[in-house]
Amino acid sequence: MSVRVRWLGHATAVLDVAGVRLVTDPLLRRHAGVLRRRGGRAPLASDWRGADVALVSHLHHDHAEVGSLRMLGDVPVLAAPSSAHWLTARGLRGVGVAPDEWRAVAGRAGGEVRVRTVPAEHGHRPMPHRPNAATGFVVRGGGLTVWFAGDTGPFPGLAHVPDLAGAPVDVALVPVGGWGPRLSGGHLDPVEAARVCALVGARVAVPVHWGTLHAPASRRLPPGWMDRAGRAFEAAVHRLAPDVEACVLEPGRAATVTPGGRTARV
Repeated sequence: MSVRVRWLGHATAVLDVAGVRLVTDPLLRRHAGVLRRRGGRAPLASDWRGADVALVSHLHHDHAEVGSLRMLGDVPVLAAPSSAHWLTARGLRGVGVAPDEWRAVAGRAGGEVRVRTVPAEHGHRPMPHRPNAATGFVVRGGGLTVWFAGDTGPFPGLAHVPDLAGAPVDVALVPVGGWGPRLSGGHLDPVEAARVCALVGARVAVPVHWGTLHAPASRRLPPGWMDRAGRAFEAAVHRLAPDVEACVLEPGRAATVTPGGRTARV
């Protein structure tokens, strides 16, 4: 048994767990509102095709891009109840997951995982026309546990993620940056993300939410800013969370994690 994580940029990862394919916060096109994807290239369809379910942490445009969700086809989109209602109203198969509720998700290949939401704090920049619930997710299957943090700032409640999962966290997908050199509230910078990984006790941590999106005016921003967060997170993990393995991926690249915590990049 293993978990394969393929990072497609920003908060989008394809998780293959126990015969089930899950896609987190799908952003499969070249843009999210006014934000543009680095290099102008969308992810390869072969990397996300065959998804069984989507996980949407919140409804900011760079996490709940309706066009991308429709590209996945008629798959359930798990989200907080208010977010699921909004998604359903737009023709998607929104499935609300209440706090403390586990949802069984079956894969086309016959596998099954269990999914639940866990708390996140991301109340900055509320949207006037979309619900503003924010959650993370825990996925359990094949003897492994994956935590997708969504967007969150640091808060003490993150220490309870393993208890809510009912198992140690084998793989953490943790945000470490944004779409500009400065972060607004409700986010983690690389150092905060490393501390959170230590708090949660993750065995392997994959940094997400960095190096992908930029505003049209980004040419006037400091050169190299898009590349800094991943390396800074890796250095912070070595310094602050020595029991955690930092697994920094390039967009489109994948890593496989086994129950013993061993990681192979592909």
